[in-house]
Amino acid sequence: MNLQPNHLNNNSVLLEPLLVDHFEELYGVASDPLIWEQHPNPNRYQKEVFQTFFEGAIDSGGAFIIRNADTGKALGSSRFYDYSRIKDEIKIGYTFFSRDCWGKGINQQVKTLMLNYAFIYIEKVIFHIGALNIRSQIAIEKLGAKKVGEEMVAYYNEPDRLNFVYEMMR
Repeated sequence: MNLQPNHLNNNSVLLEPLLVDHFEELYGVASDPLIWEQHPNPNRYQKEVFQTFFEGAIDSGGAFIIRNADTGKALGSSRFYDYSRIKDEIKIGYTFFSRDCWGKGINQQVKTLMLNYAFIYIEKVIFHIGALNIRSQIAIEKLGAKKVGEEMVAYYNEPDRLNFVYEMMR
């Protein structure tokens, strides 16, 4: 499974492989503190903290910048990570969107593109959702994911945080 296919897209959104050159453009989206208020690391709107998050995204080899398909405007980011051929699973997460995307079905479209791609290759997708991130918990449940547990998640050069574990099967 290629964790970073060249493009996943539909009529509304385009997922492009995240490149180092995208930092300033993506930070322009991420610099809104309200995006992060329910996330496990709520200070990611700060440039130096976002830099660490961005480095982790680049190092993951599975991150995307999400764009409006018509205008090319950056809307946010998401990624594939922790692919396990043995467990026949992959994780999708580290997703965020500009607030003007909220409530418009953008998250659902992005996750559907990613799920459809992943299920070509694997049986199970795991999502880690911050224990206090009610918005994301509701959104992932609307997609049909089921909560299967709770665990401490080690973030890239950030403190471990309690996350709820959701899963979807092909």
